[in-house]
Parts: sequence; C-alpha cells; structure tokens
Amino acid sequence: MSKFFTIDPKLLGPLYAMGAMFCFSLNDVSIKYLASEYPLHEVILIRSSLSVLFIVLFLFPFNGGLSAIKTNLLAIHIIRGCCVVLANMFMFMGLAALPIADAVAIFFISPLLITILSIIFLKEHVGIWRWISIFIGLLGVLIISRPGSSAFQIAAIYPMFGALGYAFLHILTRKIRATESAATMAFYIQFTFVIVACLIGLTLGDGRLDISDDPSLSFLLRKWIIPNLWDYWIFLLIGLATALGGLLISQAYRIGEAAYVAPFEYIALPISILWGITIFSEWPILSGWIGIFLILSSGLFMIWRESIKNKRQLQDVSRIRQ
Repeated sequence: MSKFFTIDPKLLGPLYAMGAMFCFSLNDVSIKYLASEYPLHEVILIRSSLSVLFIVLFLFPFNGGLSAIKTNLLAIHIIRGCCVVLANMFMFMGLAALPIADAVAIFFISPLLITILSIIFLKEHVGIWRWISIFIGLLGVLIISRPGSSAFQIAAIYPMFGALGYAFLHILTRKIRATESAATMAFYIQFTFVIVACLIGLTLGDGRLDISDDPSLSFLLRKWIIPNLWDYWIFLLIGLATALGGLLISQAYRIGEAAYVAPFEYIALPISILWGITIFSEWPILSGWIGIFLILSSGLFMIWRESIKNKRQLQDVSRIRQ
C-alpha cells in the first residue's frame, strides 16, 4: 500500500515551491495592508526577528541544533541574503503603490531570469518544451499586467529589480545545495534582513527624509512608530509565513533543477489576485482571467511533459536491463 503514498522525487521541488508561494502570498498581502502606516524597515525588522526565532526554536532541532549555524560558505550566504533583501524591499515598495496582482505579475519575469541564469551559471539543459511552457506563463503575466495601465507606472520598476535579485538568489541556492541545509539557508537570509533593517532604522528611522508624496518612497523612509496591539498578530503571521516560505523555497531549489522548479512559482499570481479580490476589492478584468488561465496552463503543461519524459526514461532503463 505504501507505493500509493510515494511521491515522485521529481515532483517534490515543485510542491515545495508552490507551498512557499502560498506562504509568501500571505506575507505580500499583510505587508500591503501595513504599508499605509508603518515604515518598511520596521516591518522587515519585526517580521525577520520573529522568523529567526521560529527557525532557531522549531527548525534547528531537526537539523543538528545550533550547529546548523556553522558554515564554510558564509560569504555566499551573505550574498544570498543581500539578494533576497533587495528582492523583497523592491517588491514591497512596488506593493505600496500598485495593485497586488500587478506587482506580483511584474515580479514574475523572475522565472525567465532564473532559467536564463541557470543556463549561463549552472550549465543546466533547458529543452524546447520547457521554453514553450515558460513563455506561455510569461504571456499570461503580460496580459494580466496590461501594458499601458497602472502596472507600468514608475513604481512598476521596483518589482522588476526585485525579480532580478530573486533570480540570483536561487542560482546561488543551487550552487551551495550540496553542503547547506534548507534551515541554514533560511536562517542566514532572515539574519541578513535583521541586520539591514537595523541599519536602515538607525540611519533613517526618524523620518526626516520622508518628504515625498510617492507611496513607495514614503513606505521606505517613513518614521518608526509603535505598533498597535492588533497589528502584532499580523507581524506574527508574516514572521511565521516568511520563515516557512524561506525553508520551502530553499528546499525546492536544493532538490530540483532551477529551470524546472521556477515555472511552478507562477501559482503565486492567481493567489495574489484572490487576495486582491477578498482583501482589497481589486477585481481583475477579463484579460486578467485570461492571463491566469495561461499561467496555470503553463504549469500543468510542464507537469504533463515531465511525466511523459519520466515514463520514457523508465521504459528505456527497462529495455536495457532486459
């Protein structure tokens, strides 16, 4: 009976990636909600401090305890941390000014960037069917983001820069996956967030530079305030979601090819549209639904093609043994 509950290792990477995207979507919608009152560095500091606490208390015990902090690749961890800090901060600045679906749609040039970078730096092979699937998903992103609409105001540049940082993050994950655990990777990312947020808070936390009407810049430069009691629950939610999401996405790229895992992150887009409807009353137009269909179709097509490929490989092995 156990064979009915066995998951193909090839599918674990995509499953981890989709779980991470759900966690990150909770983070996005919560930060967009908080963006009108709190400064970005304060949100990041509280969120990441809670994430570090969660990782140390609940993840490290299953990964060798505090010895999981030890690493011979500290420089790469710091670079990875800086990549994800830049990716998140640019993305959150975009969320402050754009509808959540628009910001996430623009951010999803990242799978294409991951695929390109995986070819250049990791020498991974990307077949024609993967390219077709990726471009179908990107077509859906373009349809949803609606060139010429609010998605392409100045604030739309921020998610684009965020996507580049996110792509480099996962290329580096593939580089160190053989020796570093997902818990170790997640810890150093959140620890980098804490350090950067503290530095920004100490230098800009008095709000003296918050003189712009631009919501993105105001979110970055706003004065530090004391959170109200209800918002602590939101901070707790995003702290846990970020820690778990960081663990899942690190694990996804540890065990799976970057070019194969990346397209499954597209599931974040329909999730973000759902949050936009239920939380912010941001209803997509017809083109939005068409884009969702194309993005989901690209992911399903990828799974179908990989299942055929796996069956052929098993058949070839079987013939050789015979």
